[in-house]
Amino acid sequence: MSETGGVREVKSAARTVELLEVLAARGDRPARLQELADELEVPRSSMYALLQTLISRGWVRTDLTGSLYGIGIRALLTGTSYLDSDPRVRVVRPCLDEASEALGETIHLGRLDGRDVAYLATRESHEYLRTISRVGRRLPAHVGALGKALLAQRPDDELPDGPYEARTPNTHTTRESLTADLAEIRARGYAVDREESVSGIVGFGFALRYDSPAQDAISCSVPVARLTPEHEGQIVAVMREIRAKIEATAPAAGGAVHWR
Repeated sequence: MSETGGVREVKSAARTVELLEVLAARGDRPARLQELADELEVPRSSMYALLQTLISRGWVRTDLTGSLYGIGIRALLTGTSYLDSDPRVRVVRPCLDEASEALGETIHLGRLDGRDVAYLATRESHEYLRTISRVGRRLPAHVGALGKALLAQRPDDELPDGPYEARTPNTHTTRESLTADLAEIRARGYAVDREESVSGIVGFGFALRYDSPAQDAISCSVPVARLTPEHEGQIVAVMREIRAKIEATAPAAGGAVHWR
């Protein structure tokens, strides 16, 4: 049995969390009982009992036949409370509105979570050509502007060896390629994702340096078809101003609970 902080892990609790994470990762693809039992290496009868318990409490939902399972509404409510309880997210939200109004493009707030970036807030562009994202989306840190802006705040020896997952032909898939890009990001002061995470989309990412190393970043995403040199210059200028405003107004780590 694994240990966390010197305390033995509770197997039933770990299994419950693993099940919810599996269901959440499947998105709109519901799972069958045997699929879940096989993936988590749990006896079918034990998995059925766990699912029924979570269904009764709203964490898992099932279809009319009782044969398909998906993540339940309680997961949404809990995730929303996470955002509402974070003072920095509350500070950043109106700044995202300001950037969205100034640029007319899609604006994101993301937070580093292990080797991924989780999207905490998004303001969609009103243009016909726009990027589509959502709160709760996760992307490997190496593929996008948000993640690369945050990786550049850390020493290169913390990077895994690779090879890395490719999302497009432009994704950095080797450690050498990624470290070279991170060096350019440090020199430039912000990250650029030129169709590395989504074909046809360019992103500009800016680490929020109220933590050291930074945990949060903001970004602006724009379709290639609408990106001119003049518009790129405007995006960088506005996003730099927004970053400075956020860093000046966000609560310091000493003024809030320091979550680990």
